[in-house]
Amino acid sequence: MTLSLRSTVTLNNGVQMPVLGLGTFQSKSGGETRQAVLWALEAGYRHIDTAAAYGNEQDVGAAIGESGIPRQEIFITTKIWNADQGYESTLRAYDASCRRLGVEMVDLLLIHWPIRDRRADTWRALVHLYQQGRVRAVGVSNYTITHLRELLIDSPVVPAVNQYETSPFNTRQALADFCREHGIQVESYSPLVRGRKLDDPALAEIAGRYGKTPAQVLIRWALEKGMVVIPKSVRRERIIENSAVFDFALTPADMQRLDGLNENLHTIRPPWMTGEWDGS
Repeated sequence: MTLSLRSTVTLNNGVQMPVLGLGTFQSKSGGETRQAVLWALEAGYRHIDTAAAYGNEQDVGAAIGESGIPRQEIFITTKIWNADQGYESTLRAYDASCRRLGVEMVDLLLIHWPIRDRRADTWRALVHLYQQGRVRAVGVSNYTITHLRELLIDSPVVPAVNQYETSPFNTRQALADFCREHGIQVESYSPLVRGRKLDDPALAEIAGRYGKTPAQVLIRWALEKGMVVIPKSVRRERIIENSAVFDFALTPADMQRLDGLNENLHTIRPPWMTGEWDGS
């Protein structure tokens, strides 16, 4: 698979989405996020993922403006947080996100979590924004097959993206297959397992044979799977390292071996795993 930092995937509505982006989950508001985004853009990234809940949309927007890179060259994703879900409140939340980002529209708007009793109205609001030309693509995050089936029953728009946690230690293959069958692009967050598995012996052995770091192998695994990947870092050297994944390819045998590491490991516990709600 021949890819580069400027490679894109074509979403189900024809929009081009860069295959690698910078995640900003838990990047502190203020200078930390602004500097990380500037370093990423300097390194060649053209895809930045944020969310209202992260509290750093304003810093992402400031860095994009400061970079001098034309807005149309940068793919921006943000998300509707749980407390803002519902039809009218979602419309207001989107306007607020655009103001904080300093943009007229974002490239991809996601429902952050599938909140029961509100997710249907929230999706209806996203479809309205999309049909009005106020966002280039709409999708979901942390949706299971059950949630997607429910959404697809009578929606005039198929989600362009489902963003969820996945890695060789949490492959979620059935969900990936369902998304692929329905033309929904899988986007991997926490692809580095939040650092918890970087010393795994099998992963380290594979990385050593390619002259790469375990983190780079994890990112490349997701890319080989056809996913969009958004590793997070606020360190310049790590941001650069995470982008240096386009000069090697994993063999089918190594991909199979990595798949075999699956242990259904969630590093970010979904609400239905904490008893807050059942996720249905």
